[in-house]
Amino acid sequence: MIGRLRVIVALLLLAVSSAMADSPVRFASVDVYIDTTEPMAAWQLEFSAATGVMQIVGVENGDSEAFDGAPYYDRDAVENGRADRIVVADYSLEEQEELPNGRVRVTTLHLMLSGDEAPEFDTRLIVATSHDGVSINAEISIEISEGSTK
Repeated sequence: MIGRLRVIVALLLLAVSSAMADSPVRFASVDVYIDTTEPMAAWQLEFSAATGVMQIVGVENGDSEAFDGAPYYDRDAVENGRADRIVVADYSLEEQEELPNGRVRVTTLHLMLSGDEAPEFDTRLIVATSHDGVSINAEISIEISEGSTK
């Protein structure tokens, strides 16, 4: 019984791999912005594809000096090709006067897209907080840049 199950799983994986190999692969980057009128000390977001096939292949920091390093995310999942959705977060211990407000690019996500279907993305702001750890009003938006085709 277990032997049959392994054969079935292997055949399904082969079929999916073949289908993806035949699909066009292209790359894109997604700039993620958080817009708030209050100084922002921490943020967390979730990004995934509502439609289409996507894999996150890289994450980089945004524009604010308050968040100067790469944000926090599951590096292992990205490096091993298992990131079809991602939660990204960062925080700053800077003084309130040094924290960003307005429209701030908080991260850029690098994607590998496959298939003919144009993806639609779900981007959800989980939380944005002030220097005191209090939730602040904020909105999230994205800008997509298509890259090369493989």
